[in-house]
Amino acid sequence: MDSVAAMKRSVSIQGHQTSISVEDAFWTEFRAISARQNRALASLIAEIDAARPADANLSSAIRLFVLADLRRRLAEAEATSS
Repeated sequence: MDSVAAMKRSVSIQGHQTSISVEDAFWTEFRAISARQNRALASLIAEIDAARPADANLSSAIRLFVLADLRRRLAEAEATSS
């Protein structure tokens, strides 16, 4: 089972260093999304950072991005199987 504790990870967003704290399960899935989209993690993080509301935490925005991707893929799989 993946760790439920959030792990700090250092990332660079448009030239500035920041850290994000996400659980291993979210980070693993986030990396898988990046690979499926053939995009660098930094590019995906920068896109999420630019799109999030000013009062939203980047770590939370990444978790919500992963959740939205999983929901979208589940809906596509259900639509295909019916």
